[in-house]
Amino acid sequence: MRLMHLNLSADEVLKTTRSVRKRLDFDKPVEREIVEECLEIALQAPTGSNSQGWHWIVVEDAAKKKALADIYRKNWDLYSNAPARQFAEGDTRGERMPLVRDSAAFLAENFEKAPLLLIPAIDGRLDNLPSFATASQWGSLLPAVWSFMLALRERGMGSAWTTIHLMNGGEEEAANLLGIPHDRISQAGLFPIAYTIGTDFKPAKREPLSKVLHWDKW
Repeated sequence: MRLMHLNLSADEVLKTTRSVRKRLDFDKPVEREIVEECLEIALQAPTGSNSQGWHWIVVEDAAKKKALADIYRKNWDLYSNAPARQFAEGDTRGERMPLVRDSAAFLAENFEKAPLLLIPAIDGRLDNLPSFATASQWGSLLPAVWSFMLALRERGMGSAWTTIHLMNGGEEEAANLLGIPHDRISQAGLFPIAYTIGTDFKPAKREPLSKVLHWDKW
C-alpha cells in the first residue's frame, strides 16, 4: 500500500493542523497500517523519566463507536447548554465562538460515523494529585498525542481533541465498555480519525502574542 504524504514543511504542519470536525470524511475507510505508522511516530515524543506509560485504544467496532458517541452526546447536551464564556468586543475568540460551537455540535451528532475513534491513556489515576504529579504524567502523554495529530495531517487525515466524554462518570463508562482498567489508567480524550475533505487547511486566527508573552515577570 502506497501511503499519501502532503510533503508539508515542519512549519506548515505545525501551523495548519486544526481540530477537524465538519471536514471529516465519514465515507472513506482508514487503513490500520496508516494509524499504526502515525502512532509509531507518536512514540518518539518526549516522556518523563523515559516512563513510556502511554496506551492507545483504537476503536473500529461499530457498536462500540456508537456507545462511546452516546456517552459523549449525553455530556455534550449538558455542556452545550451551560452559559458560554464571554469575550471582550473585538476579541477574535468571541467572534469565532458561534462557528466553533456549530462545528462541535456537528461532531457530537455524528461522532460514531468516523471510521475510527481513539482514546489515548496514561498509567495512573491522576484525580486530586498535586500539580507536580499531574503535570508530569500528562506531560508524558500529551506531546505524543499532538505528534499523532501532526502525523495524521501530513497524511491527509484529521482529528479533533475532545474531552467531554470524561465528564459525569463518562470516563468510567468508557473504561467498562472497552475493558480499560479504570482504577489505574487515566484517559486523555476521545478522538475521531478520518481522512479530511480537502487538505487546504490554513493557520487559525489567534490573539496576538503580545497578550500572552511575559519576559522575566508576569
